[in-house]
Amino acid sequence: MSADKMIVQAPSLTKLDGISHAFFTRHGGVSQGIYTSLNGGVGSNDMPERVAENRARMAATLGVAAGHLITAYQIHSPNVVVAEAPWTSENRPRADAIVTRTPALAIGISTADCGPLLFADAKARVIGAAHAGWRGAFTGVIEATLKAMENLGADRRRIAAALGPTISQPNYEVGPEFAAQFEKDDAANARFFAPSQRAGHSLFDLPGYIAARLKHAGLSHFEDLGLCTYAGEERFFSYRRTTHRAEPDYGRHVNTIALVD
Repeated sequence: MSADKMIVQAPSLTKLDGISHAFFTRHGGVSQGIYTSLNGGVGSNDMPERVAENRARMAATLGVAAGHLITAYQIHSPNVVVAEAPWTSENRPRADAIVTRTPALAIGISTADCGPLLFADAKARVIGAAHAGWRGAFTGVIEATLKAMENLGADRRRIAAALGPTISQPNYEVGPEFAAQFEKDDAANARFFAPSQRAGHSLFDLPGYIAARLKHAGLSHFEDLGLCTYAGEERFFSYRRTTHRAEPDYGRHVNTIALVD
């Protein structure tokens, strides 16, 4: 499998020295059926040995050892952990963001519609990865990740962030209580909702909301790859697409970043 199908990269991160990153697509793995083919979800019902092989291939693409690609047990929270050494899938922490300054350790988050954010301060050699679904973004995972990176020596003025494949507004219909929650928090959040064809429902702009939170947090170096997981079935897994089709499960992408020599 050629790398151009297996991964998507952000030019803003690619140009940074000593940084390796990838937003993995669904291509390049060994899983079958609804998980075809690069399913990295340890929490999925896919065969564990296939998931392990897929993740080993991801690690090799990043240039790290198979056991040095780590993800958290994600709970749609603002919780951030600092990684100093590898952990196993059995003892992974419950969090939705990881930061590190440890070389050759690929930190990642899994997604299947939510926003995958990768961060880097190449000068300070501090990186981060955040799972920015609507709940995590709403409760502050972005700001918490930036703060945790600063605690490791990063400078917010230098941090570059990139948003990988995420469900786009035309495919993200929500009910009235969802929009009301956002507008109660801040009336200006109404700008992230557009009318839906279904009465009482609206379409939520998750990428736009993430971008606004980053800007408000003082981040000036941000890139949105503009890729939709729901619409791009040939390349991406999608939880919502699976739900609409009443399929029993879905594959997960791994989005990861590492410090390399």
